[in-house]
Formats: sequence, C-alpha cells, structure tokens
Amino acid sequence: MSRFAVIGQPIAHSASPRIHTAFGEQLGIALDYERIEVEPEALSERLTELHAAGYAGLNVTLPHKQAVATECARVSERARLAEAVNTLSRIDAGWTGDNTDGEGLLRDLQDNLGVAVAGKRVLVLGAGGAARGILPPLLETGPAELVLSNRSPWKPETIAEALAAHGPIRPATHMALKGDHFEIVINAMSVGHQGAFPRMPDGLLAQGAVAYDLSYGAAHTPFAEWARAAGAVAVHDGLGMLVEQAAASFALWHGQRPETAPIIAMLRAG
Repeated sequence: MSRFAVIGQPIAHSASPRIHTAFGEQLGIALDYERIEVEPEALSERLTELHAAGYAGLNVTLPHKQAVATECARVSERARLAEAVNTLSRIDAGWTGDNTDGEGLLRDLQDNLGVAVAGKRVLVLGAGGAARGILPPLLETGPAELVLSNRSPWKPETIAEALAAHGPIRPATHMALKGDHFEIVINAMSVGHQGAFPRMPDGLLAQGAVAYDLSYGAAHTPFAEWARAAGAVAVHDGLGMLVEQAAASFALWHGQRPETAPIIAMLRAG
C-alpha cells in the first residue's frame, strides 16, 4: 500500500486524508494517507526523512508552498511560474514539485459553479504562494482586467513583472483600489485563519459580482461576511477548489482522475 500525506502547520483541520481516501475507494486504489505537522524550520530535514521512509507523494499546504519549491529536485512549468508547490511526487533524486491550485480553482469556478472568467474584471486579494499559483491559469482565460492587491505594493509589483509574458496584471495596494469595480473577487489571503479581514474601499463589487474564497470552514467566515455586506450576489468558499486540486494531484500520482462531484457533496454534508 503506497503512503501519502499532507504536510503543513497547522494541519489537524485538513480534509485531504478524507478526500484522497474517498478517491481511492472510488477507483479501487488502496492507499495510506495521513496528516503530518511540519514546522517551517524543520521542512528540509522532514522532506528528506519522508523520502527515505518511502512516501510516494505529499500534498503541501500553509505555510510551506513557497519554501518547498526550493527543496525540489525539479519542478513543473506551472510550479516554476507560481514559485510555489502544492504537490510532491517521489523520484529517485528526491521530490518533483507541481502546482495544481490554478487548475483546481478554474475547474471549480467554471465547471462546478458556472462562473466564466473570460472578459471579466477580476480582483485577486493577497500576494503569497496561494495567489501566485492561480494567477497564470487565470490569465490564460482572458479576463478583461486582472488586478493583484496586497497591503504593501512590493509583492504585487514583483509578481506582475515576473508574469508579464503571460498577460497583464495591475498591481495595487488595497487602498489604491478606491473607485474600482470588479465582477469577480478572489480572496487568496490567509488572514481568515486568524479570524480577520482587512479594511477595503467601499464599492469594490460591481453589480452582480461573485466573491470566491480559497479558504473554507471557519477561515472563510471573515471574507464571506465582508463580501455579502459589499453586495456580492454569490459567495463561494474554497471547498470545491480543495477537492479539484486534490483530484489533479491524485491523477499525477495514480494516472486516473476521480469524479469530484460526489466528494464535494460528501464534504458539504459534513
């Protein structure tokens, strides 16, 4: 039985073991999948230990996505663009890294929720590893405008320059968004895990706007409350994205892509 795990800190809340176990049952693939808490300062050592212990693959969550990218023997093109990794696959030389976050987001947004990105004004909040992972796929859909906003201007400006060949990104601080209106707002900030959401200018959501959060569970609440108060016609959490990016990881490891709709329904049911 192949061994897999999700690594992060904190990790006790992760639904990944339940998701991957359900995928395996669906496709008749036996696997052992667990949660492993890894402190940032121990990341390199623990990756070496897990490789030596024979783990076939790892999912990576906060706060390790960017740091893990530097620990890989090689990375995929989409992981290189994102400078972040959420999926590790075992090779003889160590780990190969990939990033399935962007694929997972678009499958959930467009296929599951019916939210078309092409031609829309899109705002992405946050400039960490989660944001970088979704930006290139978002650009590929052809939005009318893609704005990346953070509290400070430096990270959005750096990311916009790095991804310029893939499409235009307008960097902005949160307060510089005053007067802008967006049809899709995507929250890629992690502050919801601390029960917070930063102050934003009024009027950011255009009429009929949709709000989407990469977080789910309790971490989704602060953004959801802000988005509803700001006039969003629909507010979605990231549970569907979690399942879709997990399905993409599962396909990398096992060569088969599971059906996601029943797993999303299972998680929604509790």
